[in-house]
Amino acid sequence: MSELAHPPDAETDYERVQRSPEFQALRRRFRSFVFPMTALFLAWYLLYVLLAAYAPEFMGTRISGNITIGLVIGLGQFVSTFVITMVYARWANTHQDPIADELRQQIEGRDL
Repeated sequence: MSELAHPPDAETDYERVQRSPEFQALRRRFRSFVFPMTALFLAWYLLYVLLAAYAPEFMGTRISGNITIGLVIGLGQFVSTFVITMVYARWANTHQDPIADELRQQIEGRDL
């Protein structure tokens, strides 16, 4: 029944938006932020895992009392996760959301 209402060769709103230069720029901007940030975090995490596996003496070095380098780096993983989240939220609010909102209004108004 839905095939009769929408011929297979007709372009959907989604397809039209996906092809639009505005959407392509939005996606490119998103990827240019997220991919490097993800790579940086994964490298940081991999460093932690490799140090824990291959440099246990270093990771077990006491800084003060029972606080070791491994503990500080491990807690740094949590801190960096929250920092990345806050940086992304701020970046998205200023760089992505206004453009995405404008694109959504165009789609809903069918101006695209």
